[in-house]
Formats: sequence, C-alpha cells, structure tokens
Amino acid sequence: MKNVKYLWVACLGLLSLGFTACNSDDDYFSKDAQKKTIVVNKIYLEDADATVTDREVTFARLGQIIRIEGSGFYGVRHVYVNGYDTYFNRSYVSDVSMMVQLDSDTPISDADDDVRNTIRLTKDNTETVYEFEIRAASPTVTNISNTLPMAGETVTVSGTNLHETYLVVLPDGTEVTDITNDEDGEWYSFVMPSGVSSTGGSIISYGANGTAQTPACFNESGGMIIDFDGNGDFGAWTATYQEEDLTTDPLNTGRGTVCPAIPQSVVDEGGISSGAHGNGWFTAGNDSELDDWSRFYSLIPSDTPVEEVAFQFDVYVPDAWTTGVLEFTFQNNLSTYGYGSTETTNTTNIAYPTAVVWVPWLVDNEVVPYSTTGWQTITIPVSSVGKYQDADAGYTFADVVNDRNNGSYRNFGMFLVNSDVTISDDLVFEATQFCQMVYTDNWRIVPYKSYVVSDFDDDEE
Repeated sequence: MKNVKYLWVACLGLLSLGFTACNSDDDYFSKDAQKKTIVVNKIYLEDADATVTDREVTFARLGQIIRIEGSGFYGVRHVYVNGYDTYFNRSYVSDVSMMVQLDSDTPISDADDDVRNTIRLTKDNTETVYEFEIRAASPTVTNISNTLPMAGETVTVSGTNLHETYLVVLPDGTEVTDITNDEDGEWYSFVMPSGVSSTGGSIISYGANGTAQTPACFNESGGMIIDFDGNGDFGAWTATYQEEDLTTDPLNTGRGTVCPAIPQSVVDEGGISSGAHGNGWFTAGNDSELDDWSRFYSLIPSDTPVEEVAFQFDVYVPDAWTTGVLEFTFQNNLSTYGYGSTETTNTTNIAYPTAVVWVPWLVDNEVVPYSTTGWQTITIPVSSVGKYQDADAGYTFADVVNDRNNGSYRNFGMFLVNSDVTISDDLVFEATQFCQMVYTDNWRIVPYKSYVVSDFDDDEE
C-alpha cells in the first residue's frame, strides 16, 4: 500500500485535469462493478508539499485533495460532498482507493442539515454515505490597512475566510478581543490598543475557519528608509524640495513631520501643470551609510525572493484625487518619468530601471476619485518595481541592495508626476492641473511573505 500512496502523491498535479479515464467505460460501468458494495474505511489528505504527504484525517478543506480508502469504488458514478456533485477523474479510481479534490463551490455553512459534513458515493445499484467534516478553505490575508498605526487608530485586515474572528494577537503578544467582523469573512478590524511595544512581525488571528497569519510587516520599522523625524538622512539640492518644505501631520496623530507630494507653497501657487512634474524628495545619497540597504539583512535575509519583499509608505489624502501619479525610485538616475516610462516598465537585465508609480485613482481602467479618511498604509511588492518585474530572472533582495550600492546615485526618492496615463492608443487619461495636498510618511522596506497556517503542528509554514 505504501507504494500506491506514493503513486497517488506523484499524480496530484494531474487530478484536476479532464483526462479520459484509463479504465474503459465498459469495464468501469459493468454490472458487476455497479452492484459491488461501497465501503469507506478511512480518508487521507494528499499534500505533496507537506511534511506528511499522505495523512489520515477527520476533516478537510475546500480546494484540498483527499484519498478515500476502502473497497468497491470501481464504478462510482457520483461523489456528493455536502450535497454538491463533485467532479473526479476516473483515472485515479481503483477498487480500493479513489482521489477527489474538494470543489471551491461546495457549500459549507449553507449546506442542508441532512447533507452537511457528509460524502455520498453512488453507483446504479448501491450507495454509501460517510460522515466527514468539510471546512472552508484556510483563511488568508491579502492586505493590512495600517501597518504602523498609532494607538486609537483602526486597523483592517482583509483576506478570505476570516469569518468570526474572535482573537487577534499582535507581534508583542498583546491580545485583542474587541473585533469587528465582516459577515462574508473578507475582513476584520480592531482599534490599535495603547501600550503596544515596538516589536514588529505578524498578526495572528483566530476565527471560525482556523488561524490566519499576516506577513511579518505589522508594527515593523526595522526597514525604515526615512521617517522625516530623524530616522534616515534627508537629502536636498537644487532639483529637490528642501527640508523646510516638509509639514507637520495635519491630523495630529503623533506622526510628527510628514512629506507631502508637493509642498503647500506650491499648491498655493497653483500646483503642477499637466505634463509637468514636481521637484523630488530624496534621501541623502552616496555619502550616507544609511543608503546601504545591506543594513536591512537582519530583517530581510539577502536570499529572500523579491516577491517576498515590499516597499511601504503611509498616506493621507483628504480630498478627491484624480490626476497625477506618485513615482518612487530606488536610485536617483531617472531619465523619463511617469506611468509607462522605461524606468518603471523595463524588465531587461540592465542596471537601473528601478522605479514604480502609484496611481490609486485608476481602478480597472476607470477613474475612481481616491481619498482616505485617515492615515493608510500602501504596500508595493518589490516584484512590481522596474526590472524586478522579470519573474524569470529570480531576483533576490541581495540584487536590490547590490543595484543600489553599485549605482552612481543611491538616493531613494519620490516625485509627483502629472503626465497623461496611457493604457493604449485608444485609452489615454489626460492629466489636468494637480493642486492638492497628498501626505506621505514612513518610507520603509518590509518582509512580505504570505502565510497559510497549517492545521497540523508537524507542517512547516
């Protein structure tokens, strides 16, 4: 049986494909096969990536592959999971074992009481019902609205299957039980308590569908590039705004000094014309040891894939924003600017397209005015920055650091670029006068690996 189990695991990748059954229809649907009694003895979870690849279980989640063990499976016509007629590939059916992937459309909480937590297998002349717990897919996290919150600010964690979250544990161990839940399980929120330490890491939450873990970027300031309050060196020259152009947090949340997209004085003078860009905001550059990002290796190991690293900043936008983009660059060597420039879209292996634009008012190729009611965190994966978009290149965080250290100008910077946003020849969003305040703060690099928490203690995350 051990060799059979290993064979099942090797075939997992083919299970959901619509292959023609290896068994001929005549044999599979023969009278002898159709009248043989179906017996279910055990159910196993098949997971080639787990520590235990073929594990006996008493429950499984939607999307997972199970192996049903017993006898009389040859000839099964239908498998009903919680009443849902579930596809299976007859290539993976024998008389003593069959494999089934639990369909994501299978009902859970809304399944009828008489079929909930059952697997029913049918033939022409016989059937059997096996009681087995069916759970929703594991909860996952896709976004944290505010990863450096001040006490009293609301934090919303978004994702899937986050139903009925009843406990949140912050990186320093602080427990939060006053939680607001979305009935569809797409988010939960809580108010940041006072007295939380500066320890950064993941939020762990517990809910109806199990444990969820966020990327390890909550309350994490160890990768701070510059916070405009003494952490990080501000750089200024003729092509940049000056330190006196910074401003105090307009919401008085305790964030101190913050960096606007353009200074209030420029807004007062009429803002930025269409087709133009503002001056830059930059860190100090070559002469500052803080611009050597190898200092972040204790937080983000050098071999970390760029897909698991992100640039974050906090933003407050009081008024509706519909023109202009913010461009962030990992080096001060831009030759073109804005959406679609070579610095932001070129993925060839050359030294310096290492920039990205943020266009929050463009959603699904439509203008949706953007504003925030308070400070929010924006997360931009490094894998969406310039040349690091080339997934086949296998870039790591060490490549990002080396590119910066080998560059002529190691300043990290931000521009307001008020150019047209061209999607195609037929779809161009023309810029209008940009004349408003957009505030940013806490430019930082953070670890951003996604986690799915295993149901089993012996599995690695």
